[in-house]
This record gives sequence, structure tokens and C-alpha cells, in this order.
Amino acid sequence: MLSKPAALLLGIIYDKPLNAYEITKLLHYMNIKWWFNIADSTVYTTLKNLEKRELIVGTTEKIGNMPDRTIYSLTEKGQDELKDTIRKSIVQFNYDTNIFTIAAFLMDILERKEVKRLLEERLYILESYLEGICKQDNETWAQEVPASHVANLRRMTDIVHAEISGTQKLLSVYKENRNEK
Repeated sequence: MLSKPAALLLGIIYDKPLNAYEITKLLHYMNIKWWFNIADSTVYTTLKNLEKRELIVGTTEKIGNMPDRTIYSLTEKGQDELKDTIRKSIVQFNYDTNIFTIAAFLMDILERKEVKRLLEERLYILESYLEGICKQDNETWAQEVPASHVANLRRMTDIVHAEISGTQKLLSVYKENRNEK
């Protein structure tokens, strides 16, 4: 499974090859820093690592008197790895909401039917997780542990509720009958 920065960058260049500078500008334009802080240096380092892993290929381009620039595009291996990461990120839950957020931004790369199925699976996982948490949160347990443990468990419950709500909203989009891929 790809790292969060790697998945995000592969998703950005999935449809349109870009150079590192264009990618950093696009990240700034999208205001991604407000929910996932990715430094410009991380973009450059991640691109080099993705190229070493043969998930992207860089093509040098010369425009006028400007310095050479490298345009990155996905390889077939990179496309496969990205799709696999999106699939796994949709059905995974571990309180790191950025993993799912990145997958949610990129899920249109997959077929609609598959996304719908994966979101339904995620919803089932989240509801099962919530059921398990709620079993722990009872009066006897609450009296035996520090109040901070009770508050933290309820905070975790709130996060799962938010993830369920967000997943339901996304699922409603994919349940609509559209003539898209």
C-alpha cells in the first residue's frame, strides 16, 4: 500500500502528466494543507522515490531558454498500485481520517460499481466497529476507569459516527443512476 503522500501525488498525475512545480502549485491551490500538511520538499522526495520504484516515469522537457524540467506520468504499475491503495484505504479504518480522505478524492479513478461496493463494505465495518465500542461504554466500566478514558472512548465514538455519516454521503452519490464509468 502506498504512503499518503505517494497516493496523493499519483492521484494528481493520474489523468495529466505534470512536473514537480506544477504539482506543488496545484496542492497549494487545492488548500490540501488544511487537512494534510505535505511540504514541497516531500513532494520532490516522493516523486524521486516513486520514480525509483517504477510507479512513475519522468520525461525531460526543454522549453526555450528555461531550465530542463521533468514531467511525470504514471506507469501501468503505478496505476495498479494506486488503484489497489484506493481500494484498501476505502475499507480500512484506524482513526487516521487522512487515509480515507485521500482515497475519497481519488475514488473516481475506480469503476462506479466497485466504489459503491467498497463504500458499502466500509459502512458495514464502521457500524461493526461502533457496535463494539458501544459495548465497552457502560456504567460499570465507566466507574472503574479514569474519567479521561471514558471521555476518550466517547471521542472515538464521535469519530466513528462522523466516518459513518461521511461514508453514507459518499455512498449516496454512487447509488445515483448516472451514465458515468
